[in-house]
Amino acid sequence: MSVQHATQQPLQPQPQFQPQPGASVAKAYLYIVATPIGNMGDITARAIDTLKKVDIIACEDTRTSGKLLSNFGIDTQTWAYHEHNSEVQTPKIIEMIQRGHSVALISDAGTPLISDPGYQLVQAAHAANVAVVPIVGASAAIAALSVAGLPSDKFSFVGFLPAKTHGRVKQLQEYAERSETLIFYEAPHRIIASLKDMVEVFGESRPATLCRELTKTFETVKKSTLGELLNFVEADSNQQKGEIVLVVGGNINDVNDDLSAHDPLLLRLLEDLSVKKAAALASDITGVKKNALYQRLLDLQQQS
Repeated sequence: MSVQHATQQPLQPQPQFQPQPGASVAKAYLYIVATPIGNMGDITARAIDTLKKVDIIACEDTRTSGKLLSNFGIDTQTWAYHEHNSEVQTPKIIEMIQRGHSVALISDAGTPLISDPGYQLVQAAHAANVAVVPIVGASAAIAALSVAGLPSDKFSFVGFLPAKTHGRVKQLQEYAERSETLIFYEAPHRIIASLKDMVEVFGESRPATLCRELTKTFETVKKSTLGELLNFVEADSNQQKGEIVLVVGGNINDVNDDLSAHDPLLLRLLEDLSVKKAAALASDITGVKKNALYQRLLDLQQQS
């Protein structure tokens, strides 16, 4: 994940590709390679091997990626590939692969294409019948979901909200009644404004988890409500820095149904089934949304 910048980057001159005889061992595919979101130890052995073997590494920022590559002794040639030069670079990269050279795409951090450049290149690869191979690894969205303590059986990745208040509120309103867990990326300078808008649209009691600087030295994972998280971030300037993921619980309120009325059934099912299976079966029996029953089961477990 990387924060989107409004200022346009100058187009960098294209380096001349000079293949080293016998150096390429990777097949002429487009490799989508995930890199660490913070802790260097999270890179996979397969990612390192792939980045060493390909002919070219397409990077969102060659300077940022240069530090990563240097750390693992990877001296593969790099090309800049970002939102401002993708129209020019995409056909060049596809042509390189068609000529028998292998290319890896990486972003500044995490899995490429997740709120990062790359969609246009992958789309072009499919159109040109170029094989696309995922080299899996870290993703800030999935890392945050895994530690958020919110239902994870169904979720929507929203990514970055609009920068301006009007657009942000409008998009949040579109998600206000959604029952699945929602995952947002946010820039540090907008985190307070976004939390205020979420409180206004979703309500201050909506459960949420703030995940900041995941896998890094000053990592924060705090589960609370949107109202309390807003107070927490406003009171601590350190929480207004770094890369931020907000995981927000879905709308499970049902004014026509008192979930506590189903407690006897839920508790009985919980004796023999996992929370997930008990919620699914109870949903089939009662017709109540599974996510609502899942959360009710978690609450009952905490009360017991």
